[in-house]
Amino acid sequence: MPKLSRRSRILLILGAVLLILLIAGSRLIGTYVDWLWYGEVGYRYVFSTIVLTRLTLWAATGAFIGLVLALNLWIAYRLRPVFVPTSGPEDPLAWYRTVATQRSKLFGIGIPVVVGVLGGIAAQGDWQLVQMFLHGGSFGTADPQFGKDVSFYTFRLPFYHWLLTWGFVAVVLSFIGALVTHYIFGGIRLTGRSGQLSVPARAQLAILAGVFVLLKAVDYYLDRYDLLLSQRSDRFTGATYTDLHAVMPAKLILLCIAVFCAFAFFAAVFLRNLQIPALATVLLVLSSVVVGAVWPALLQQFSVKPNANERESQSIERNLAATKRAFNINEDNVDTQRVEGRKTKPYPGTTQLSPEQVAQNEGTIPNIRLLDPNILSETFTQLKQQYNFYGFPDKLDVDRYRTPSGELQDYLVAVRGLDTDNLTPSQQSWINSHMKYTHGNGFVTAPADRVSTTPGEGADAGAYPVFSVSDTENNGQGRVPVDQPRVYYGELVNTYAIVGGEPGDQPREYDTPNETYTYDGAGGVPMGNLFKRMVFAAYYGEQNILFNQAIGSESQLIFKRNPRERVKEIAPWLKLDGDSYPAVVDGRIKWILDGYTTLNNYPYSQRVQFGEATSDSLDNNAGPGNELNYIRNSVKVTVDAYSGKVQLYEHDKQDPVLDAWQGIFPGLIKPKSAISPELQQHLRYPADLFQVQRQMLTSYHVDDAASFYAQQSFWGVPPDPTVGGQGGNNRSGGKQPPYYVIAQIPGQSRPVFQLTSALTALKRPNLASWVSVSSAPQSYGEMTVLELPTDTQTPGPAQVQRQMESTPKVTRDRTLFDNPAVQPQFGNLLTLPVEGGLLYVEPIYIKPSSPEAYPQLARVLVSFGGKVGFAPTLEESLNQVFGAGAGQAADTADNPGDQQDGQQDGQQDGDQQDGQQDGQQPGQDADPQVSQAVGDIQSAMEQLRTAQQSGNLGEIGKALQQLEAATKRFEQAQQSGN
Repeated sequence: MPKLSRRSRILLILGAVLLILLIAGSRLIGTYVDWLWYGEVGYRYVFSTIVLTRLTLWAATGAFIGLVLALNLWIAYRLRPVFVPTSGPEDPLAWYRTVATQRSKLFGIGIPVVVGVLGGIAAQGDWQLVQMFLHGGSFGTADPQFGKDVSFYTFRLPFYHWLLTWGFVAVVLSFIGALVTHYIFGGIRLTGRSGQLSVPARAQLAILAGVFVLLKAVDYYLDRYDLLLSQRSDRFTGATYTDLHAVMPAKLILLCIAVFCAFAFFAAVFLRNLQIPALATVLLVLSSVVVGAVWPALLQQFSVKPNANERESQSIERNLAATKRAFNINEDNVDTQRVEGRKTKPYPGTTQLSPEQVAQNEGTIPNIRLLDPNILSETFTQLKQQYNFYGFPDKLDVDRYRTPSGELQDYLVAVRGLDTDNLTPSQQSWINSHMKYTHGNGFVTAPADRVSTTPGEGADAGAYPVFSVSDTENNGQGRVPVDQPRVYYGELVNTYAIVGGEPGDQPREYDTPNETYTYDGAGGVPMGNLFKRMVFAAYYGEQNILFNQAIGSESQLIFKRNPRERVKEIAPWLKLDGDSYPAVVDGRIKWILDGYTTLNNYPYSQRVQFGEATSDSLDNNAGPGNELNYIRNSVKVTVDAYSGKVQLYEHDKQDPVLDAWQGIFPGLIKPKSAISPELQQHLRYPADLFQVQRQMLTSYHVDDAASFYAQQSFWGVPPDPTVGGQGGNNRSGGKQPPYYVIAQIPGQSRPVFQLTSALTALKRPNLASWVSVSSAPQSYGEMTVLELPTDTQTPGPAQVQRQMESTPKVTRDRTLFDNPAVQPQFGNLLTLPVEGGLLYVEPIYIKPSSPEAYPQLARVLVSFGGKVGFAPTLEESLNQVFGAGAGQAADTADNPGDQQDGQQDGQQDGDQQDGQQDGQQPGQDADPQVSQAVGDIQSAMEQLRTAQQSGNLGEIGKALQQLEAATKRFEQAQQSGN
């Protein structure tokens, strides 16, 4: 080893200390910033509970591993041979022996400390598991095999496995440490024909090996309970016939052999002969192979497989019952009737209705949704963005409000949020990004069942949402009044903001073209003193925070502004639904999120990949995600868009998992009674939970083991038929997503806001059932499953889509599909039960092929009983399918008479100012040049249609030239308007 000078050693030590300070300093700064943030939101005790739990686990686990290792190193060192024979002057161990002897305390203490610290770091990540063990209560349900409460498997068994794992780690590390120590100091010598092993070395290593085998015996004992989550069968989760009759007895046999093997190792302490523990080890290994693997495989192959339907019937029945409880799809939650071995509700699937029957339907037909929230984001952006630093999410949301007459109305809703990523290069200064453009502005709504056409251009001009904006320019008095329309916390913002300054300073935050604003809410961390400014400057690596003179004694730093991020920090144990949505509650814009409690160890319950179950054509990149076999929508969360205040509410009083977390964090979750009536009106049944449940229903609507094993009654989730085809919607393939609608289905006395999905037969395109779950406060969570007759085939979504696309009415209108200047997009295909039959409704949007273009509703497709309607309005399409007068209930035109009591419609709610700024507003406020260009495009499209029908190639070419010229004029008019 090279010798270093004193100066070199000092420099090395200083470098090491500096490196440690840099690493630890960044962690300490991050921890301090988190502490400040938790103080801002009022949940600092959550932060302290998590930190203290982690520190306790780190210290306890580290101390346990370190002490066990230190004890064994000390024993091995103390029992070393007095005289160590050497192999000559070139003995390779001599130097190591000398160093270890001279620095025995350094090695005896340093190695266990390092190992203990590393072990503690690994163990502290399991803080949730330990806390659940300490606070978990009872489920009130016993497993069918051992009669133990489910809480044993969900709360206690994982903790026992955790303890056992760290016991194994401590014993293995101690064995290795003792082995190396004995070897270095001559207790173990490899020279000679068979080597030599000293008595102390043999005794210590034998005891450690015996302890290891005893721990393995405990592991065999616990493995019996793990069999209730066996994945041996590819059809269900749970203990199979082979597990119960071969593997479980084998675990007991192996347990006894392991105990015998452990005593054989302990006997080696007194016997010089190691043959007994060696034979015991061989016996354990052979038994593990023969009893633990070969015998179960033989039983499975020659007894179970030939008679699987009978052998597995008991296990399947247990799986059916447990899965329905765990996913909340049992008879207590699903409106069903027992029919041929399964519980569903028969639905006739009528194919003939009179115009009068349709016209008199007042629950579903008047509420058919024409606006697709997954397509119209571009339309909202182009017409209501207002400025480039505002924006809307890619997917809008659907919610419901009451009209002035008291009717339930579904709306497309969105927050006009801050999106600093859209700032131009000249705007992207640090001051603009963090101190000027600090908040969004406005709550935007559009009735989902109606549209407005541009005056003077006819029906073919396209139809637009009937917008209403509640923002600072109209004092929040749009269709849905808002007391505070400014949005500091939203889905698009991804950076921090600094608000406030010195008392009396002029406002500097952009608010309207003629006004600035100073934030006066409760959100944000005070940063007026120099120390905090230094901390945040180091945290963000931004010197401007330290030197900007506008930051004063009343300045606040607003960060972690995404609602999902805020909730994840406060309740990391919750799995959040993928869609947070805005609602106006008590005059405030609030983000509403759904939180799930989940498990993956509910005995006998079927496991499912959460990401795979919730993936669809709108979001099919979720990946497999984590595996679970229990889920509850136990928590509803709100995040105030202005103050950032987070409130968590209990929503499932029967969830033992939530009870455990309430014991860990008392006071974090408010009782269900604290949910205000207005907030209750805007709670939606979450889509991710529904998607998981519908996937489980495809198999678990069956109610007996024989039908489940045969699988002839299984269903499937249909693919999204609107992907591809003649019209594109810029989405990749995947399952059809569920849709929020207002409808009145069998068993409901009034129209209800609900989440719906069609289900097809297994690997077949025909419709098998229709499932819906209510979001109404009085019937929230009640699920209805309508099963179609099996003796007749009802067309499923894919079949209906192909039928609609191939009908002569659609194929003749080639201007929508074979037009280079216009891109058609199929909207969501809704499946709606109407008077005993199933009505399919699908909007078609057109989008001119220009960068600033946006989708406009052009046609509505309707299908019922094999008949197809294709017209510019829903009323006309219904009349085509059912006969004259059938569509009179479907009044989808904008009716200003509905906007009374000071509430304005989408063309009169202050949007005139928006139209002057955007230059793109349809209606009487639209730019004349844009309107003229749109009219020219529609005129050219009509000429092209006529030319195509006549087959005159010359006229077709001329029409195409006119269409291209009109499109260019449209683009120029939009650019000049901007």
